[in-house]
Amino acid sequence: MEARVSLITLGVDDLERSRAFYEALGWRSDAEPDADIVFFQAGGSIVALWDRGKLAADTGLAASGGDRSFDGIALAHVVGSEDEVDRVVAEAEAAGARVTDRPGATFWGGYSGKFVDPDGHAWEIARNPSWTLGEDGSVSLG
Repeated sequence: MEARVSLITLGVDDLERSRAFYEALGWRSDAEPDADIVFFQAGGSIVALWDRGKLAADTGLAASGGDRSFDGIALAHVVGSEDEVDRVVAEAEAAGARVTDRPGATFWGGYSGKFVDPDGHAWEIARNPSWTLGEDGSVSLG
């Protein structure tokens, strides 16, 4: 796995409030006003805001309580092919990660697999055909 983070998704309690906060800082999104997830281009990476409960469910972690509760943040590593998703998830598992979602087709038209590291931090390895992956590992919306 190349050492880079493509996407940071923040689990938020009030999407409208959080979006307004980041836009007040000067961040811009092309997401529709009623979108259920908001993406911001952040240099060569992307930052997303999504409902905390939905993000927790997506990671395979409990929303709260216990040693394996969701900390509100998910990291993603975007790759160029489905085979690469499979390979990186297998590498993570061999290194000690707990796979929470085996690689496969996604509801948003991509392909991904998910795991948590030994400390419970959630990762998604994904191929997103709607985003552009640069040779340097940078990711661009659209």
